[in-house]
Amino acid sequence: MDRKILLSTAYFGSIQYFTKFLLPGTIEIEYHENFIKQTYRNRCTIAGANGPLNLTVPVLRGSFHKTSINELKIDYKKRWQDVHWRAIESGYRSAPYFDFYEEEIIPFYTKKTKFLIDFNNEITNKIFDILSIETPVVNTKTYNRIDWIDNAIDYRETIRPKGNSHDKDFQPHPYHQVFEEKLGFIPNLSILDLIFNTGPEAIDILNKSIIK
Repeated sequence: MDRKILLSTAYFGSIQYFTKFLLPGTIEIEYHENFIKQTYRNRCTIAGANGPLNLTVPVLRGSFHKTSINELKIDYKKRWQDVHWRAIESGYRSAPYFDFYEEEIIPFYTKKTKFLIDFNNEITNKIFDILSIETPVVNTKTYNRIDWIDNAIDYRETIRPKGNSHDKDFQPHPYHQVFEEKLGFIPNLSILDLIFNTGPEAIDILNKSIIK
């Protein structure tokens, strides 16, 4: 039986997140959970001159904060797109491949997508194009309780900003970063960090970060 790999949606997901798309199995993105704050669902972490920098997409949450992730709307009252792009540009303008990929990424900071999950899906599809990943991905039809599923691996809560201590399949593989001389190597940042710093080598580093 083909195993199922469950992932949450993610805003420019981490390196750990994107290694999961290279694992054997059927990838399913959770479409029916309630939104969980302070996670990669609407946050990514990039490198800044003074260390890791969190970028958070503001969202409009429903009553009692129990909004299904597929109904969660992005809040454009704040100029977060300008803030995020300035931070990305400041952090990676001197990276070896920033100029090469800039035009691929900047549209996400000029257009306005209504729902967070659609925005994240568009981003993930763009990263797939850049990295030449062809893994089929589907959305869950209902909320998946892990104890109801045979032969499944659940990364929905494993991949989170507070660490990857419970992920036996992931070990960050080092690569050169813009601020490494000052800050040392910072593991498991957003996939943007890997792409801007390593370009066509990014897919090899993802594979080397998988414990086989």
